[in-house]
Parts: sequence; structure tokens; C-alpha cells
Amino acid sequence: MRLAVAATAPFGADVLERLATRHEITSLLTRPDAPRGRGQKTGAPPAKETAERLGIPVLQPARPEPGLDLGADTIVVAAYGLLIPEDVLAERLWLNVHPSLLPRWRGAAPVERMLMAGDTETGVTIHRTVKELDAGPIAAQRSFPIGEQDDAGSVYEKSAALAVELLDAVLPDPQFTPQDDEGVTYAEKITAADRELDWAEPPEELLNRIRALSPHIGARAELHGRPVTIWKARVAGRRLEPLEVQPDGKRRMTYDEFLRGVR
Repeated sequence: MRLAVAATAPFGADVLERLATRHEITSLLTRPDAPRGRGQKTGAPPAKETAERLGIPVLQPARPEPGLDLGADTIVVAAYGLLIPEDVLAERLWLNVHPSLLPRWRGAAPVERMLMAGDTETGVTIHRTVKELDAGPIAAQRSFPIGEQDDAGSVYEKSAALAVELLDAVLPDPQFTPQDDEGVTYAEKITAADRELDWAEPPEELLNRIRALSPHIGARAELHGRPVTIWKARVAGRRLEPLEVQPDGKRRMTYDEFLRGVR
């Protein structure tokens, strides 16, 4: 099929790349280039980088407006990050890929919030994009279990692969079922406060936070008087044991390497 894709974040870039192996992607709608990283140099969104590598035309309006020349009647939305106005939605079929079992975890950070909450199951929902946040009628939904070793990176990867499978089944003849009004929860954006580990919390909750923020954001803490980002850990007995850390201004390293530097 001829499809356009609206995506910005790495998850959307992954969905775009997988779709491009199965369908003709006419264009990518993404957010404008913006400051990125510590140096705050202007850089392209991850989805744009993927589209340019694949030779897909890119559109980057500050706000989607009616009359966009996307080259397709169906647009797959995956971590785009901008509100799509109703008059733009009315022009075509917009199908949103959401990495949660809607109506649970509507919003900006469903994978991260799901892991923080200790959920043992998640999934992917394909639904029609509507004005209300992640509230559109559902075309397809499938769950998968969360393993003890899963972090946000592995969950996003599994979700992208499943999303393409679901889309292949949906795209020929989309049929929609209204979302259930019960069980709605919201996944708010990750803030700086969400990154800070509170050592008074149970070790299992600390581990869930670390898994939720790895490998793309990172949980923050102080170890042996030094500020670090903790990327991997495990629960040993009744305490949290860091496995991979990154002292400020240095590379990632094993916790043993870090301890040798402390000594």
C-alpha cells in the first residue's frame, strides 16, 4: 500500500523503517529540527534521519495544516508528538500506533510509566486518531508479556515489530470499535524529578524506575558521594545492586569499574 507516516521519536523511526520494507512510503511528516543533546546543537529528529537514509521525502511544518501534500490517503502516526487539528484529520485516514493496551496509559510516555508501575503485560493498539488524546476507536490490539530483563528499549522494539504486524492486518479494511471508558490511565511526560532515585523506596520499585528510563533517559542517583546515571541494576537480597553506571562527564562502565575508581 501507499502510506505516509507521521513520526518523530526513535519509536516512530523504528516503525517507519519496518513499514518501508513492506509498503511504499510516500512521505514522512515530522517535527522541525530542534536543539538536541548536551551541546544543544540543532539536529534532525530520529525519524527524519531514517527517512533521509531511505530516500523518503520529509515534511516538517511547525503545525500540521489542511492541504498537506503527503501523497497517500492513509497516514500511520507513531510518536509524532504534535497535535493534529480536526480539519487535518478530516482529510484522510490517520491511524495511530500506541504502545500500550488502551485505554490504559494514554499519553506521552506509556512504556516508561508502565514499567514504573510494575505492569507485567503491555501491548500495542492501532486506533483512529481523534482530537482527544489517544481516545480514538480501536482497529486492532494485541498484548505481550513483560520479562524481568525488559527495559524501555526492548519494550519499544517489541512494540514496533508488533505494530507492523497489526497494521498489515488492519490496512486492507479497517474496522473500528469504540474504546472502553473504564480503566483509563494517563502516562504523563517524564520529568527531571522522575529520574531521581529515592533510596528509601523498595528495591523493586527502584529497579522498575531504572528499567523504565533505560537506555534512552537514565535514572539519577548519588553513589559513594558521586552523581551518576544508573543504566542497569538488579535486586540482590533486599537491596538494589547497580550493574552499569555512568559518572557525570564520563563513559558508561560496570559498577565494579566504578568502585575501582572510587578506591
